[in-house]
Amino acid sequence: MKTRTALAAILALVTAGAATTTTAFAKPPQNPAIHSYILLDRTGSMEPIWSEALSSVNAYADGLASLDGGPRVDADITLAVFDAQDGLQFDVLRNTIDASAWKDVTTNEVSPRGMTPLYDAIGKIVSLAEKDRPEKAIIVIMTDGEENSSQEMTNASARAALDRVRAKGWEVVFLGAEFSNFDDAVGVGQTSSRNMAVSKDSLADSMGRLAQKSKDYASGAAPTVEWNDEDRAAAKEAEVQQRGNR
Repeated sequence: MKTRTALAAILALVTAGAATTTTAFAKPPQNPAIHSYILLDRTGSMEPIWSEALSSVNAYADGLASLDGGPRVDADITLAVFDAQDGLQFDVLRNTIDASAWKDVTTNEVSPRGMTPLYDAIGKIVSLAEKDRPEKAIIVIMTDGEENSSQEMTNASARAALDRVRAKGWEVVFLGAEFSNFDDAVGVGQTSSRNMAVSKDSLADSMGRLAQKSKDYASGAAPTVEWNDEDRAAAKEAEVQQRGNR
């Protein structure tokens, strides 16, 4: 009897020790994660608002890295710019950069030029995202004009690419920079709640708002990323619409 009691006591100690060891080496809970893919129109017509456009991208990165407004989110950012000069010019300026390590993109790195191969650029950014295969992602498309020079992708194939993204549960958002004609966006399957015209002096604020929405989507606090009436008022969307399309 004494032998059995002693063995039982030893087994209890071993079990308790194993549990303690397991607890000590247990992985801490992971932060919510998201990968943001920003597709920025760098065509010639962006020249008057180029500084504001780049500042808004930096504001988005700052917002993702901020600890304000909820739990920390592990956010990676890929930034690509596009235009057409003898075909699509697609340059990745930041590739899978942690938002907390973001270095501001400046006018010294990139400047406006060329035409608008929007469909071709959509195909490229979707291809990048699909290769990365993040669990949650948002594709942010900022443009000031309509498709006019794609050679490889059509409206139908660009829509098919974005439909694959949406089927994964990823989000797609269009921002019209001093631009309110969303025929191209609607043509590739965008709902009006995910498209918004933005005044150039409101771009940074709107992208800051988008950063918070992205974090809420990553954490599960919001199921989607959509613009509301408050966002549209802050973006001065009505003023952009009154000024008309470029």
